[in-house]
Order: sequence, then structure tokens, then C-alpha cells
Amino acid sequence: MKLMRLGDRYGSKTPCLREDDGTLRDLSGVIGDLNPTTLADGAMAQIAALTPAELPVFDPTGHRVAPPVAQPMNIWCIGLNYSDHAAEAGMAIPEEPILFNKSSATYCGPQDDILYSPQMTKLDWEVELGIVIGKQALGISKDEALAHIAGFTVVNDVSERAWQLERGGQWVKGKSFPNFCPTGPWLVTPDEIADVQSLGMWLDVNGARMQTGSTEKMIFDCATIVAYMSEFCQLEPGDLICTGTPPGVGAGMSPQVFLKPGDSVRLGIEGLGEQGQNVVALGGTS
Repeated sequence: MKLMRLGDRYGSKTPCLREDDGTLRDLSGVIGDLNPTTLADGAMAQIAALTPAELPVFDPTGHRVAPPVAQPMNIWCIGLNYSDHAAEAGMAIPEEPILFNKSSATYCGPQDDILYSPQMTKLDWEVELGIVIGKQALGISKDEALAHIAGFTVVNDVSERAWQLERGGQWVKGKSFPNFCPTGPWLVTPDEIADVQSLGMWLDVNGARMQTGSTEKMIFDCATIVAYMSEFCQLEPGDLICTGTPPGVGAGMSPQVFLKPGDSVRLGIEGLGEQGQNVVALGGTS
């Protein structure tokens, strides 16, 4: 299944099932919304049991594309998780997954603006595969992990590198500005994906290809990540895990290239859809 939500940022959202021909079917009469609570209450099984043709058609014209799941309790990230990105950064392959967080205020829709503060100097991009947790996980094995995943999505893990790497403290400082986590357009269930560890991914800035990669280069695969994290923390329904990025980030280029107001970013992952943002100075958001 491909699931998405549409609606204003601070208003109500309409959850929809997206058919292969692009038709959207309104799920609001069945589950109300797709959020951590309805996920915990079995929304995915409910939706899977439906006959799409019996659901009302939803016209997306004029509606903002929202993140495919409502606000998660936690946004988790895995750092330096692609072997070719580690080589680009000149860093050793980590022996265990590197964990950090993004503020929940970073979470936004796949077409929402990337906000640029006057204090920013090294604003960067990262196309990433996002894992959405479907049921609570604590102390689970790798063999159990995939059963705890509701689906996968596209994430742009936007980063301010000067704050992340030059201002001391933890990486979260450079990862947590509002709108630093565009997510969507869809939540795609695991049964729709032949091999989540073999998906092509890409990112363009102003129409120029910057990142080209594949999830086959992940150092720690999705099942390993979920099981590993559950050793240290309780994963909750709706939690988003950003699993790392391939090479081609601005900080890895020579000379380095960073985003500025007026730039546009477009990115996608095979089978999971595409998203795009404009970089807008604070005070000029659309």
C-alpha cells in the first residue's frame, strides 16, 4: 500500500490510499487519521482489509501534501551509514550504528520550504530512506525487526554543518532547525518493495544531480538498525528513523557547496516517490 495525507500544516488532514493509477481514496471515514495512536490500534491491518474501490475518491487539487504519518513521538537518525559516504568524508566505517536525534519541530511535509536563518553558513542536504515504526519495539531480535516496521518513506535530512561540526556538543544542534526533516510523499508498506536494501536514490540542487546512490551501500541494514536501537530505547508507533545518506552532500565536495535562499532541492527513492523544497529566508516563507 501507498498511504499519504493531505491538508494544511495546522489544520485537519485527510489520510488517503494511493492506487497504482494515482487515484486517491479517502480513508478518513475508516481510521480518522494516520498517526501514532491509530498505528498502535492496528490501522495498517484495517486498511489492508479494505476494498479500495468502495472508498470515496479524494481530489488533491489545491491541497498541501502533509507528511504521510502525523507528528511522531521521536525522530531518530543513523549517522555515517553508507560505505561510499564514509569514504567521501574520509572517516572510518563505524563498528556500531551512530545514533542521534532531530527535534520533532523539524518534521514537515515533502514540499514545505527549507528555512534559512541569517546565522546559517553551511546549509546542506541528505536524501535518506526513512523507516516508520508500526508497533512498539523493545529488546527485539533482528529476525523480529521487520514485523515492527509500518513502512518506508523519503526523507531530506537537512543539516547546518557549521552548527553540527564547528559549534561543539552533539550533532543534534545542526539537525534540529524547523523544517529540517521534509518527509513523504508516501508511506509505502514493506510488501510493496521487493528488496528495501536495493533501492536507487538521488538528489538534485537547482536541477543539477548531486547525490546518486543505493540502499545496498548501507553499512547497517534496516532490520539491524531497528533491532539495535531497541536494545537502548523503546521504539514507538509512528517513530521515524532516518537511516543515513549516500555520497554527494555539499560538505563532501571540493570546493564545498551549500544551499542559499532561492535554491531548489528535489529528491527521490525508487518506489517511494519524490519530494521537492525551496530554500526560503526566514520572514519570506510561503
